[in-house]
Amino acid sequence: MTDQSPRPERHGVRRLFTRTSWPEARFLADVLRTETVGGALLLFGAVIALVWANSPWGGAYAELGRWVPWSGGSALHLDLDLATWAADGLLAIFFFVVGLELKREFVAGELRDPRRAVLPVVAAVGGMAAPALIYVGVNLAAGGEGLRGWAIPTATDIAFALAVLAVIGAYLPQGLRAFLLTLAVVDDLLAITIIAIFYTDDFNLFPLLGAIVPIALFGLLVQRRRTWWWALIPLAAVAWTLMHASGVHATVAGVLLGFTVPVLAGRPRDGRPAPGLAEHLEHRWRPISAGFAVPIFAFFAAGVSLRGADLGAVATDPIVLGIVLGLVVGKCVGILGSTYLLARFTRARLDEDIAWSDLLGVSLLAGIGFTVSLLIGELAFGSAGEGGNVKAAVLTGSLISALLATLVLSRRNRAYRAIALKEQVDLDQDGVPDVYQKPGG
Repeated sequence: MTDQSPRPERHGVRRLFTRTSWPEARFLADVLRTETVGGALLLFGAVIALVWANSPWGGAYAELGRWVPWSGGSALHLDLDLATWAADGLLAIFFFVVGLELKREFVAGELRDPRRAVLPVVAAVGGMAAPALIYVGVNLAAGGEGLRGWAIPTATDIAFALAVLAVIGAYLPQGLRAFLLTLAVVDDLLAITIIAIFYTDDFNLFPLLGAIVPIALFGLLVQRRRTWWWALIPLAAVAWTLMHASGVHATVAGVLLGFTVPVLAGRPRDGRPAPGLAEHLEHRWRPISAGFAVPIFAFFAAGVSLRGADLGAVATDPIVLGIVLGLVVGKCVGILGSTYLLARFTRARLDEDIAWSDLLGVSLLAGIGFTVSLLIGELAFGSAGEGGNVKAAVLTGSLISALLATLVLSRRNRAYRAIALKEQVDLDQDGVPDVYQKPGG
């Protein structure tokens, strides 16, 4: 009989980064494939924006972002320019997928077991607290004028991070990949909470209460497995519009809609369990999010012009220093340090397949804070003035983190590749790797 359960704990010692079950491993592989392509498209959109913004035609790029396609939507607060539509509208799709991910993790994934959930939760909290403290420290020393951007370096861009990991880490342990994905999911939840609480301006209670109605109707339909697109999409649009009018960032509506979708399958069909609706919708919407929504947002958000800029002044700007140090140093220290403390003061130990240098590489990789960091930067400082420096800082910090992670993980990947070639772990005819069928595997 096939053993699809994770490696058991021995003698009361809890292992960190153990392999997940085989179904979880297959789900992770599917996510990696989608996010890898999405990360490449995101990078492509950012590069085009940077080249265009710094070309002789940079003015056309700026004008495109400021163009308002529907000037008559002021009554509904929808007289938005293209850049804002990308940040508030398209990213709602991204956050809808995040909501589906979050609910799946808490109901049927790694976070359903408190003992397994404690590691990514503690690591995510540490990985957000340390960058924020570094940013605050740098800006307090400079007078405190940029403190509003304290949350910018706290986010991890899962699409970019997984894309880099997929390119350089084909032989890295599966438990390490699962940890990065779960950590990023918790990171997204905390980032959403920060946006909703600390970056809400001109709050209006009545539209917020009104948004509950379409969200509740959406939830009622999906709970009864009524996936009528002609009903669900208009309800989602109304919920988004009311959330936007309330002053709360409109992407929060996407998360709440994702939370309403049931994760567990219904009655078995033909003796086989039916796939859960959350998994079905995630399969449908993740390619749209990773392949369209996020790259378009990156195109409008990453186009910082450095033509005529005083690079020396930019490099010494406390906002820039706080973001770069927060992403590169803070993320690494927070994740690696919190994991070490968890292992030091509890009975938890690293799985025997994983070394601390592996965790160092993943902690550096978490310093890629592109999408959500740019979003928080725009909410904190806008897109002009200091907003341009924020974009440059996020791009610089993310690039440095990616390069350092590549150096560390490439070396570790070569070591694991040598082990894999030596052991020659093959697939059986049942399609389940032998490692999941060995006693204790």
